[in-house]
Amino acid sequence: MKKAVILIMILTIFSKFIGFFRDITLAYFYGASGVSDAYLIALTIPTVIFGFVATGISTGYIPMYSRIEADHGEKDSKAYTNNLLNILWALCTATVILGLIFTQPLVKIFASGFEGEILELAVSFTRITIVGIYFTMTIRILSSYLNMKKYYVVPTLIGLPLNIVMIISIIISSKFDLVIVLAIGNLAAIMIQFAILMYFAYKKGFKYQFIFKPKDKHIKSMVILAIPVIIGSSVNQINKLVDRTLASQISIGGISALNYANTLNLFVQGVFVVSISTVMYPLISKMASKGNMEGLKRSVSQAINGISLLVVPATVGSLLFAEPIVALLFGRGAFDDSAIALTSSAFFFYSIGMVAYGLREVLSRAFYSLQDTRTPMVNAAIAMVLNIILNFILARYMGIGGLALATSIAAIFGTILLFLSLRKKIGAFDMRQMSMSFLKITIASIAMGAAAKILYNGLLPLLGSPISLVLSIAAAIVLYFVFVYILKIEDAQEMTHAIKKKLSRRPK
Repeated sequence: MKKAVILIMILTIFSKFIGFFRDITLAYFYGASGVSDAYLIALTIPTVIFGFVATGISTGYIPMYSRIEADHGEKDSKAYTNNLLNILWALCTATVILGLIFTQPLVKIFASGFEGEILELAVSFTRITIVGIYFTMTIRILSSYLNMKKYYVVPTLIGLPLNIVMIISIIISSKFDLVIVLAIGNLAAIMIQFAILMYFAYKKGFKYQFIFKPKDKHIKSMVILAIPVIIGSSVNQINKLVDRTLASQISIGGISALNYANTLNLFVQGVFVVSISTVMYPLISKMASKGNMEGLKRSVSQAINGISLLVVPATVGSLLFAEPIVALLFGRGAFDDSAIALTSSAFFFYSIGMVAYGLREVLSRAFYSLQDTRTPMVNAAIAMVLNIILNFILARYMGIGGLALATSIAAIFGTILLFLSLRKKIGAFDMRQMSMSFLKITIASIAMGAAAKILYNGLLPLLGSPISLVLSIAAAIVLYFVFVYILKIEDAQEMTHAIKKKLSRRPK
């Protein structure tokens, strides 16, 4: 598992950097403005309308595919995949028709603060982006199919063509004053993703067939698994809806500031958490189907330790350097001092929950592999209620930063509940070993952060913020691994051994 995680992590870092450049490009040409707010809402609406369904279906797909393949063979599992795709396309058609009819009311629900030209622009954008749900749904299923075939490279890198096309569309829209190209570029990018995944799925044995059996027993079983995930995911989307609506009322550019801050947070999640959970999920699904509880617990414990090892230092660094990081990455062009202040405030408070977001992803997938989707759903509902209550309270006193802090507090609370539920379900983990590792990681991270902050403050008068920040981060990475080595953290030693073993096998 560790070798596959390392490979995916390297590929994800490359892909995420391109994604960063996309947001940097948007920030450069449009800053935190009405246009960027309208564009981001148009991207959010299809995700909220159908994205939670995509999450639930793709999550339920993997354990169901494993079961069908084990019980009936590969032919039946592929027939199940085709049947599922055709049913989903029928649902997408109904959703798109309703979305095109009720576009303006939808936009007002998601951004109640939009008026006049910004509202009209958001409506125009949304009528284009909503068509993309056909391709987004298919992308989720085909990515899961390729992961089941242990072909991780293409699903991991699929964001690369999407981001390149979107970057080009942002530049064209600004250069020729055609803002509608922003939405057209997004749709074109998703279509290209779909074409690439379909090609590689065919190479891995997938063949499209028109099979439409909504009452098929496998579809019914998957729906039973997926419904709680869909409800749980819809809870997350409701949180996003409340965040965006309140942000649109707090200030122009508030939605954009939340998005840019969340992009930085998702970079850490994408590189470290998704890399681990992508490899872990098919593996523990097969363990669960065979009743190998000890192997499942061991894999989940390794994932928790791996995420702590990588995300805790990222959290410390983000808290200490929130404003310099935002200024370095986005502070140019139309992204002015006001936008930097808004975004860095949101990023700081999102960072508080960074570890919780990561652990929640792993713990939820452990439940899904056990075909228990109800527990994460109930947990997500409890966290949603807490998040919404805190949103209204904290936004009143802290503005955009309050919305981010509410999200972090709810994530921490929900993750603790989820961990206790999993421990009750499958038995005790090696808590002593995990606690000791976490303590050592925290000590190493705090020592790293303190040293990096002292170095940054010393270099700042001489070199300025950008160079001082880059040098401090580089030094922090080296220092962290030195502290990790001194403290003899087990998972770090295993990961280092895996990398050395991989390199030693390369032909010279």
